[in-house]
Amino acid sequence: MELRTFVHLFHIFIVGALFLYVGINRESIYKPLFPFLFFLGIIIIVYHLIKIYGYVNSGKSYWVNLIHVFIVGPLVVYIGYNREKTSRKFFEILLMLAFASIGYHSYYLANILF
Repeated sequence: MELRTFVHLFHIFIVGALFLYVGINRESIYKPLFPFLFFLGIIIIVYHLIKIYGYVNSGKSYWVNLIHVFIVGPLVVYIGYNREKTSRKFFEILLMLAFASIGYHSYYLANILF
């Protein structure tokens, strides 16, 4: 299986599903998931910063990494940190990111497969 295919499947079935679960159930999610989200957000930020650093002088586009560093990662950290006290609007934004992730990666996966 090609790496791009795995990345698309991961974002559809793991990331999309996790974000849907958290976005829909909000403060009533499984409580140990909040610290997991906090550290996941940090990992997302650090990983994509490293990818940006590698892309800067290579001429490759890194706009997707910037979205992860400035939007996805901080949002996940914020929800993980504030736990049940997180305002509903942030869960709604996460829900929108779930649909965006599922849609974006499904489209590109379909282009690879068909």
